Amino acid sequence: MTGPADRPDHLAELARRRAALDDAGRPDAVAKQHARGRLTARERIARLADPAGPSASGVAPVAEAALEPAFAELGAFATPGEAQPGGGTLDGPGDGVVTGAAWVDGRAVMVASFDFTVLGGSNGTVGMAKIGRLIDRAQRDLLPLVLLCDGGGHRMQEGLDARHAALGSPILQRLVDLSGLVPVVVAMMGPGFGVSTTFAALADLVVVVRGQGLIGMASAPFVAAATGERLSNEELAGADAQAANGIVDLVADDEGEALDAIRAFLGYLPSHADGDLPFTGGPHAPDADAAAVLDAVVPADPRRAYDVRDVVAGIADEDTLLELRTAAAPNLVTALVRLEGRPVGVVANQPRHLGGALDSGACEKAAHFVALCDAFGLPLVVLIDLPGFLVGREAERSQLARRSGRLMLELGQATVPLLTVALRKGYGAAYIAMGGGRSNDADLALAWPTAELCAMPIESAVDIAYRREVEAAEDPAAHRAALVERFRQNVDPYRAASGFGIDDVVAPSATRALLCDALRRAQRRRPPRVPGKRRTISPI
Repeated sequence: MTGPADRPDHLAELARRRAALDDAGRPDAVAKQHARGRLTARERIARLADPAGPSASGVAPVAEAALEPAFAELGAFATPGEAQPGGGTLDGPGDGVVTGAAWVDGRAVMVASFDFTVLGGSNGTVGMAKIGRLIDRAQRDLLPLVLLCDGGGHRMQEGLDARHAALGSPILQRLVDLSGLVPVVVAMMGPGFGVSTTFAALADLVVVVRGQGLIGMASAPFVAAATGERLSNEELAGADAQAANGIVDLVADDEGEALDAIRAFLGYLPSHADGDLPFTGGPHAPDADAAAVLDAVVPADPRRAYDVRDVVAGIADEDTLLELRTAAAPNLVTALVRLEGRPVGVVANQPRHLGGALDSGACEKAAHFVALCDAFGLPLVVLIDLPGFLVGREAERSQLARRSGRLMLELGQATVPLLTVALRKGYGAAYIAMGGGRSNDADLALAWPTAELCAMPIESAVDIAYRREVEAAEDPAAHRAALVERFRQNVDPYRAASGFGIDDVVAPSATRALLCDALRRAQRRRPPRVPGKRRTISPI
């Protein structure tokens, strides 16, 4: 039996072993990581987490012990599993990933930070077990999950062994179970091929550091070997390339900006699907300059474009706009904002690109965003100004006929409050797909005086339905113009209101107050539309 006199030796051994795992105990590995221009796995967690645990963010500690730590590590002393037959013994602190619970803005978050200095951040059996335990804790304790990826891919020293490979991995199934229950964030702080990319495919937010992070199915050397394509990793899988492809939600200029973006994103969401929305304290007001020009933001000429972000800025609380996927499908804006401190999701057609028309990219972008907001209880505000769906050969090749259905599906099964505002053009099936009027039983359906609501663009309708009449006229151009002007009188918002297709026609400057009032009244969730139905089948 060990006596009290022996305990200091045991504690000294514990301290020595723990020190060897910290950055201070691995100066050469840390120096190499810094030489790459990247933070270490532990530095990233320290940068993300609150400085002194829960009490530093206004959460009163139960006892003095609650002051520390800001990060409670799980699996610090884990080491790589047995290498495959014929392989050497591996040396890898933590098996290449630092895992545990951190406090982020006063809320507990499960965090995994991959360590590129340990076997290139590759994914080993024990490291994946650590990730699995982290996911289990996130599910049981209803906590967000953040994965900071750097390196990765299946560890080759363990991968060429059927005893390991045949088992597969339950990690992706666990992430599927987590989806829609708690927020999941993946950030690419370095190379992120292989497993890290599959993690990102199931994440709610994907952040990549420009010039540093990579995300894709395979690296440039693998692609060259398989297909003959000669591309750099940056061209193939860099932040800007993949943002344009719709794979990346936010591109950060550096690691600090990426970690700040994660904190900001989580700040709009509850810790879990049934958690309370994180309201912010007042006073709440939109940007004064943006609100002042709201009544004139939509041009009188329906053919002139404007930036719908100016509308969002005039409606939302000041400095609360967090736009996602800005580079992909720029004909549609998806953004998190606040109205009177309440987190809200905004979906808005962007007339500056394709006139705001819906193409496949825009439908998928909007559908994913609607699903995110619905999963975590954020009300939706939809701002409508579009001439319809994109048409033509390329539109058909993009499977728009099916992909448009994904947007209809997500809006149709959403349970959160839905508020729609027709700003200008609301034409045809695309207007319906955006939830216009009574299409999805919006809690409030408004239109601005500039709105035009009809089945198709007026000019196109005249050219098709009245072609012969126009051609037979003494002055075809003048007759066509007269027809267009006559029918334009039939599509104004007052006629829409007279048929009770919308609730009201309002001044742009009055919109914010009406939206806020509607949100104060609305229930957080609608009941299921079809009780007993297991699921809706996605068209894609």
